[in-house]
Amino acid sequence: MNDHGTRHRVVLEPRSGVRSINVKELWEYRDLLMFLVWRSIRVRYAQSLLGVGWAVIQPLFSMVVFTVVFGNLAKVDSEGVPYAVFSFTALVPWTYFSNALVESAGSLVGNANMIRKVYFPRLVLPLSAVIAKLVDFGIAMIMLLAIMAWYGVAPTWGVIYLPLLVFFMMATATGIGMWLTALSIQYRDVHYSLNFVVQLLMYAAPVVYPVSLIPVEYRLLYGCNPMVGVIEGFRSALLGTVPMPWDLLALGGSIALFLSFTGALYFRSKEKIFADVA
Repeated sequence: MNDHGTRHRVVLEPRSGVRSINVKELWEYRDLLMFLVWRSIRVRYAQSLLGVGWAVIQPLFSMVVFTVVFGNLAKVDSEGVPYAVFSFTALVPWTYFSNALVESAGSLVGNANMIRKVYFPRLVLPLSAVIAKLVDFGIAMIMLLAIMAWYGVAPTWGVIYLPLLVFFMMATATGIGMWLTALSIQYRDVHYSLNFVVQLLMYAAPVVYPVSLIPVEYRLLYGCNPMVGVIEGFRSALLGTVPMPWDLLALGGSIALFLSFTGALYFRSKEKIFADVA
């Protein structure tokens, strides 16, 4: 009811076809987004025995295994730096990407009760999962700097490009996450198989080996995976093992932005059925 005593009623109706991304509506619900981010962080750290240790254990244990298997036994080239540093530098962005992807894909199913009871832009659910994982990423970055200091490896001036690399990393996780989120709520097999698929995808990125092992004629094809440019960029920025891979970043970044845009459109097109199938 307004000041003149006239009643207004807002009717929410499903729309057919492709729906545009309502940035204004997302901004109006920014408090809900921040609440969901805070809730995710609090549940992960306040209600667990190890707390922030979980952000370190996963990449640290993986680094130990990779160092023994690939560094010591397989003698994989680490481009002149200790293999532990070489692998952990890649594991930091990869662990963020894989965890953000899994959390994002399950965000609608995990909040099914809220979806059925109240209206809000559903995009805030996968977005909150991607943003919340930045805390884990920050903790892992501190651990990486400690490992680099232990081995006497100093960051290069290329660290000024880290914000760009983080942006592409988040864009990749967000884009693929929105596609998988919309698919997983309708086809639950997507969510169930995701952990296994992510483990396989790690070997399609230069986590345990350098990009230099890929033949030159396949370099750009390999770079269609946006995380290739991000991981190689992290090694360049922090370790200086290779020049900044601008060709991989340009290609991978463009694909990451394309995935984000199309993922958001696909998510919006399926939004009308979320409450029915959640």
